[in-house]
Amino acid sequence: METNEYCNYRSPLSTRYASKEMQYNFSDQKKFSTWRKLWVNLAKAEKELGLEITDKQISEMEANVDNIDFKAAAAEEALTRHDVMAHVHVFANLCPSSAPIIHLGATSCFVGDNTDLIIIKDGLNILLPRLAAVIKNLSAFADEYKNLPTLGFTHLQPAQLTTVGKRATLWIADLLMDERALSRARNDLRFRGAKGTTGTQASFLQLFNGDGFKVKALDKRIAELSGFEKTYPVTGQTYSRKVDIEVIAALAGFGATVHKMCTDLRLLANKKEIEEPFEKSQIGSSAMPYKRNPMRSERCCSIARHIMSLYSNAVNTHAVQWLERTLDDSANRRLTLAEAFLSADAVVLTLSNITQGLVVYPKVINRHILQELPFMSTENIIMAMVKKGGDRQVCHEKIRVLSQEAAAEVKQSGRDNDLIDRVKNDVYFAPILDELDKILDSKTFIGRAADQVGEFLEDEVRPVLDRYQNELVSINVPVQLII
Repeated sequence: METNEYCNYRSPLSTRYASKEMQYNFSDQKKFSTWRKLWVNLAKAEKELGLEITDKQISEMEANVDNIDFKAAAAEEALTRHDVMAHVHVFANLCPSSAPIIHLGATSCFVGDNTDLIIIKDGLNILLPRLAAVIKNLSAFADEYKNLPTLGFTHLQPAQLTTVGKRATLWIADLLMDERALSRARNDLRFRGAKGTTGTQASFLQLFNGDGFKVKALDKRIAELSGFEKTYPVTGQTYSRKVDIEVIAALAGFGATVHKMCTDLRLLANKKEIEEPFEKSQIGSSAMPYKRNPMRSERCCSIARHIMSLYSNAVNTHAVQWLERTLDDSANRRLTLAEAFLSADAVVLTLSNITQGLVVYPKVINRHILQELPFMSTENIIMAMVKKGGDRQVCHEKIRVLSQEAAAEVKQSGRDNDLIDRVKNDVYFAPILDELDKILDSKTFIGRAADQVGEFLEDEVRPVLDRYQNELVSINVPVQLII
């Protein structure tokens, strides 16, 4: 059988959904070149603190950071059954003068865990500006439609009116919480540093002849050279997998937000009130050419569910890390961390595309309002009659009877709501007939919705977007049209 790239499994996260930037962040090239950078930083810090390491050795290593022979490393690993030592040997072959000091005093988790922390930090730095771009898109949408009344729904049943813009602020508010959680997870990250095989730094204490101050300085200096201000003060062989829980929890929370928002958009698309972008040549169904399926929102919901499911992996992995560590975290984390970030990246890019081109149909929205507004206006009609000298209880009973009759027409006969016509034809309500248009003005039913939108965007959203002003660029996403 002839083999080619299509004969092997390829993750759809790489082939269809995630960005090149996030794919590179979890690539072998990024991983193993970061290992080599960490060996360079270790050598630099050890040299600064007095070990006999030369500038030539460091320069030799720096010159070969990106020069990785993956086939040679795979061959070495097949012999040694140890990925870190395989790469130590391959790197040492490239840097013969540096061979004696590569990985000096370190354990496998020095490169493994510290690299994971760098990749996690870089992954969050990729996601956060893209999330901010989505918030910016939705903020413009909310501001544009802050005055457009629409039916509110509780229990998926028509309720008091809100506005299209106000509803959008509910989505934004959740996204702001995600921005806070992801930022906090990033800012709380520390470096594992140089902690040794069980976290006691015993090997480094031997290297520095029992000088604990130099060992502490080494730990701090390696973190600084690697872009971190602090290290975790205590670790076992690994940094606590509780850190992974905090990161995955923030990503899973973002997934929940996206799922809720995109479900809302799918419901609104069903009502033909709001639609996601739809290209002129896009096909909604192979059998039903008239269909305009909300496929981007469906994609977001689909991938978001996967992100949410990964949280259970993180908590279960941490729960079984016996004593100073076990190795049953390794294979699981290779899957969970990468897929959580790649999935979140795919979702935020798709969401950016959706929020750049939402289409609103005000006339459809108003038609739906008119089907329900007569019922909602009954209290206002009663109050208007009372102001004209009417008896509230008498008016209430008349409205109740007319409302039941109109509801029967809607439910049993499929006709439009004719409650207002019934009110107009009842002489009892003659005193307020000239006020009915004002009473039925949908904008009198939206409360402070428009003001709330303006206040929310100014007080809550603007400060967050200001933090990203140098990174906020329009993300034009060529979202693929096949799920």
